[in-house]
Amino acid sequence: MSAMRDIITTHFGADAVPGAVLSPVTVSALHLPRERFEEAASVLKKAGARLAAHWAVDETLLGRAFAVYACYVVAGDYLLVRCAVPLDDPTFPSLTKKYIPAFRFERQIESLMGLVPTGHVHSDHRPWIKFEDWPADAWPLRKGFDGAQKLPRVPGEYPWARATGEGVYEIPVGPVHAGIIEPGHFRFQAMGEDIINLEERLGYVHKGIEKRFESLSWEDGARLAGRVSGDSTVAHALTYCRALEGLCGCQPPPRAHWLRALFLERERLANHLGDIAAIANDAAFAFLFYQFTRLKETILRTNRRLFGHRYLMDRIVAGGVSVDLPFDGAELIRTELDELLTEFERLITIYDLSPSLEDRLRTTGILKAELARDLGTVGFVARASGQALDCRIQAPFPPYDQIRPRLVVLDSCDVHARAWVRIEEVRDSCRLIREFLTRLPSGDIKSTLQQPTPDSCGFAVVEGWRGEIIYWLQSGPSGEINRCMIRDPSSVNWLGLEQAVLGNIVPDFPLCNKSFNQSYSGHDL
Repeated sequence: MSAMRDIITTHFGADAVPGAVLSPVTVSALHLPRERFEEAASVLKKAGARLAAHWAVDETLLGRAFAVYACYVVAGDYLLVRCAVPLDDPTFPSLTKKYIPAFRFERQIESLMGLVPTGHVHSDHRPWIKFEDWPADAWPLRKGFDGAQKLPRVPGEYPWARATGEGVYEIPVGPVHAGIIEPGHFRFQAMGEDIINLEERLGYVHKGIEKRFESLSWEDGARLAGRVSGDSTVAHALTYCRALEGLCGCQPPPRAHWLRALFLERERLANHLGDIAAIANDAAFAFLFYQFTRLKETILRTNRRLFGHRYLMDRIVAGGVSVDLPFDGAELIRTELDELLTEFERLITIYDLSPSLEDRLRTTGILKAELARDLGTVGFVARASGQALDCRIQAPFPPYDQIRPRLVVLDSCDVHARAWVRIEEVRDSCRLIREFLTRLPSGDIKSTLQQPTPDSCGFAVVEGWRGEIIYWLQSGPSGEINRCMIRDPSSVNWLGLEQAVLGNIVPDFPLCNKSFNQSYSGHDL
């Protein structure tokens, strides 16, 4: 029994009913009466648990009504707490008195499922993801909603937070941005050059992905997962497949595990190089932008040459991988890494000795450690703010259970720290890849997948390059997909950006934003 589950069962006794979750990671599930759902949050908060995800499910096809879930975690030990919500009273106790991330999670539950949180610290029922020009009674994640229907448009205006006073003015940024950046709206209130408030408005690329899963086969679901956020296609597809494999009792071959980790680290490597380039660019250091981008391009071209796709899309499949490492692939990758690291270290020396970068990056966009913890941040954002969080270490799977990543945690909490964590992780990913190639087992690359049994649940977490990704799967009455819940790192890390920019000057917002570099697409499901 997990430590957190032990805490809940000790506190709630007979009211806590165990639930079954099939998962490749340590996870427990408990069902509680609705009136004690918030109490569980209070108990777990005192135990130091983080609220990792919070969602609702329509279980009417399974002969039940609605259910609301909260996922808590401490040191890689996950606990799912569930409460039933009746059809004739679609309300549930809010968790906002204990957990800040619950504000956004619960707005999304209300918008997409039509379940209303009660007992808010500050009531906020504004739509989230679902826009205000949708009909009020259109709840996309309910079973009665037809995802193919064309909805009527109704007049609506989003009620932005306002700041008033002499000298206070607003700056709207977006939702359309320059270049190929996805849409998102940022509304600043400023006094002179100083930012006193930032409110984000996302949802412009809401694609109905979670609803779309319900009409797919389990195998095709892996392809859709790989398109949740294109720069994290490996990590998302891998998390989905691991949840599904746990659900089906499928064990991929050893070689497939190691190839998956190889793909995951190459994805991390390419994206970190691109981010370091972009941070330098937003500080007007064009030379480093071009050089780091060039290094990223070498990784992508090698991906294409060895595995047939620059971003490794559809290379993770249920049961294993769809492509093997060619006979000369290991030597080619080793040569690539030798050349890349030589260039990388030369560029980092220039980066580290540049007074202009030092001036722009240090003490800019500070997200203090205590606030980062309270917001539930994950990934490099958390690690740059003193949080020792990495699923590869706290919830490892092969080969990370044998070859441990280096955990890089910094405490300056600023743009510099978020960039430097990436720099150290580039170095470590190169080390990991070399070790994977040296110890890569032989054998098959894919196992046969059995279909899930009806009314069962699967759960998995994977450390993508942005941070912890969570998938929760539920099968329907015929073993089909009833629900696929996705929690991208951006769902919690966007909260950190709103706080990190406060007190900074407006021209430093692009630097702060790029140092977070969260996914619009991964958030706007």
